[in-house]
Amino acid sequence: MSQTAHKHDTDHAHAHGHDDPGALHVHALPMSLLVGVFAILVVLTFLTVAATWVQLGPLNIWIALIIAFVKASLVCLYFMHLRYDNPFNSMIVVLSLLFVALFIAFALMDTGQYQHVIQSAIDKTSPTR
Repeated sequence: MSQTAHKHDTDHAHAHGHDDPGALHVHALPMSLLVGVFAILVVLTFLTVAATWVQLGPLNIWIALIIAFVKASLVCLYFMHLRYDNPFNSMIVVLSLLFVALFIAFALMDTGQYQHVIQSAIDKTSPTR
């Protein structure tokens, strides 16, 4: 293959980038990066469990949701290869995960307001000992 033909093919490939929907785009990642992300996920999983050992009141749910948000973001960005896709797609997925975490947190914050009603209903329906 001549150098001009090779240069033309290279320029043609760079010009199209990820715009070609029929092309296969492989993102070979170094094993050290994947193992590093996996190690971070394992540590975050341990922190999620460890957060249940300390009673911080309403902060426990926020800590758990922040850890879950970070873990889900890492999985989407690295194991689903969104990190190497269009940055807009990554932003949409990460912001969607953040929205879900905030929605769950605010919904759970409200359950404390009705806990006494729930407990009294449970007490009325449970058989006496």
